[in-house]
Amino acid sequence: MAIDPIDPTGLIAESFLIANISEPECRTIFLEWAMGISADVDTLAAVKTHLARHSNANPAHPMIATLNAALETARPPKRRGGRRARVSE
Repeated sequence: MAIDPIDPTGLIAESFLIANISEPECRTIFLEWAMGISADVDTLAAVKTHLARHSNANPAHPMIATLNAALETARPPKRRGGRRARVSE
């Protein structure tokens, strides 16, 4: 069997075979996949490829929601304040 360069360990593909998998479990699997993917793989393109492969057959699967969330861009952090925000010098 040939190794898939965007899913070399088969984690994403296997997640679709697990019955009654929850969204938190899918997020854990996704994180493990993201940490183990080769540095030369474009992760954004890989996520899009996974969605194209699996979304038609399993549109309600929690991994689809996890993959869609991975496509969202991160917002910049808000200023949290702290002592300097509350006390004037």
